Amino acid sequence: MVKQERAQVTRGTIVSGAAAVFGRRGYGLASIADIAAEAGVTKGALYFHFPSKDELARAVITEQHRRTMVAAAEVVEQGLPGLETVVRLSAVLAHQLLTDPVVQAGIRLTTDVSMFDPPVTEPYEDWLRTTEALFRQAAEEGDLRPDLDPGMLASVVVPAYTGVQLVSETVARRADLLERLRDLWTVLLPGIVPPGELERLRRLPDLIH
Repeated sequence: MVKQERAQVTRGTIVSGAAAVFGRRGYGLASIADIAAEAGVTKGALYFHFPSKDELARAVITEQHRRTMVAAAEVVEQGLPGLETVVRLSAVLAHQLLTDPVVQAGIRLTTDVSMFDPPVTEPYEDWLRTTEALFRQAAEEGDLRPDLDPGMLASVVVPAYTGVQLVSETVARRADLLERLRDLWTVLLPGIVPPGELERLRRLPDLIH
């Protein structure tokens, strides 16, 4: 293995170790010593790649966002109706939150805006753009009420999803996340789809399992 490859392996190992610690303890309580121990590297090696805890946390968020965007692209590329795609994307992110420690840590760090100056906004901006585009597609397909602005709707749905997953994490360690997500869409659909299409679309929450 050449030196550059070893460096990349070490960097990835550190990010994974940091995600495990940040996921358990949050940013404030996580220490560089804990992260180095979790990653199995010396503090010197850690500081070589990441000069500060802030940079390490941002690296975890970057990797988390990369993973979620890759998974989102796979769903979007299926070419499904816009509203169905939004529901499926919410389910994909939920499953990542349940199974992927890097995603769990990245989302926890991103929602803790007090830890970063300036705050990390790119993940939210990407999700807002993606969701708005899919709602515009849904409107063109006749699955969205014509009086609703897709951008406004995205600015409501994305924070609503964030709130649902945060409360699920707090009260149930996300054990009920999929159920709560189904509830969210069950409540939202009657207010955003045309009345004549509701019967056809009301089973979309069943895609979340």
